[in-house]
Order: sequence, then structure tokens, then C-alpha cells
Amino acid sequence: MSDDNRPEDEGPVFRDKRRIDPETGEARQSPADAQVVAAAAAAGALEGAGAEAPAPAPTPAPGPTASDDLSEEDRALLDGEAQRLADEAASVQAQIAAAQDEVRRLQAEYVNYRNRVERERAADKVATTASVLSALLPALDDLDRADQHGDLEGSPLAIVAQKLRASIAGLGLEPVGVVGETFDTAVHEAIAQLPNPEVTEMVVADVVQRGYRIGERLVRPAKVAVFVPAGE
Repeated sequence: MSDDNRPEDEGPVFRDKRRIDPETGEARQSPADAQVVAAAAAAGALEGAGAEAPAPAPTPAPGPTASDDLSEEDRALLDGEAQRLADEAASVQAQIAAAQDEVRRLQAEYVNYRNRVERERAADKVATTASVLSALLPALDDLDRADQHGDLEGSPLAIVAQKLRASIAGLGLEPVGVVGETFDTAVHEAIAQLPNPEVTEMVVADVVQRGYRIGERLVRPAKVAVFVPAGE
């Protein structure tokens, strides 16, 4: 409508372009903003009405791997290398097992050697002690005879005999042969047999010469007279 055709009572038109409403103090929406809000509301309405979501993109099929590009010759080379490595690993394991067996064998041999050395050392010690004490046995025999005849009682030699016997006993020398014990050929030597109807087995009747031993080693058997059952 042209300005000539406007009614005469219509005044000038004012367009309020202020972004803030002077009455409420709130921001005004521009026409563009209003269009965006309307479009968002329309999309929400469609979603609420059960609009179908877009279908997911199809997963691409896996492409060929690097191994698919290998030739038969390359595959054979790889298989041969893998077999060689497996054989080397098995060989190393076998060598380790053999070394462990060898170590265990050496340990067992060392333990046996050490035990044998200790036994031999103990036996040598006993043999050396027995050899030394054997030279003193005649002196002990003289002391025993003097003691049987009462020559040691009250004499200064009694103290010497006591100390000598204590020292020898400290070296492990033990007397063998006691009156009344059963005769044993392993430690007794019978020099006389006396029939006796009161015994049922051979029994030591008298110790003529005392025997001695060190541990299980017999230094000298005891010379004894024995009772034997009558009629034997």
C-alpha cells in the first residue's frame, strides 16, 4: 500500500528492535532463534512419536592379512624356522635336565665320600688310641695283680694306679671280663673249663687276665676260667 492510500488517522509505525524486554527484563528471541527453537521442538516431537533411528553403518569386511600375501615358499621357510626354534628349545631343556641330574649325582657322591671319610677318620682314631693303650696294658695287668694281693692298699702307689686308670678310661678304654657273666667267644678266651652241675650254660668262673675294648673294637680278649654244665 502506498503512502497516498494510507488512512489519514493511521500514525507512524514504530518497530521495537531491543533485545531486552523493558517490561519483563528478559531476553527477546530473534526470528532466527525462534526458527531454531521451533525446529528442535519438531524434531523432539518426531522422536517421541516413535520415529525410527537411522540404521548403523555396516561393518566393513576384514581385508586380507599380511600372511595371506605370503607365497608357499615363504610359508615353508617360516614353518621350517619355527620347527628349528622348537628343536633348539627342546635340546636346551634336555641339556638342563642332564645337568641337573649330574649335579644331583655329584651331590650324592660327595655326601657318600664325606660319610666314608668321617667313618675312616673315626676308625683311624680308635686304631691309634688302641695301639697306644696296648703298650700300657702290661702295666695295668701288674696293677691288677698287686691289687688282688693287697699290695696297693694304703700305699702311695694306690693313688698313682687310680689316676692312671681314670686317664685310660677317659680315652675310651673299657675293661672286659666279669665273674658271673655268660661266656662270649667274641670277648672271652677260655683257658680252663670247670664242670659245674649248677650251671646250664658256660659262665665266667674267674678272670685270669682282664680284657679291654674301645667302643666296638676289641683291644684284647679277657682270659677266663669258665664253669661248664656237668656231663659236657
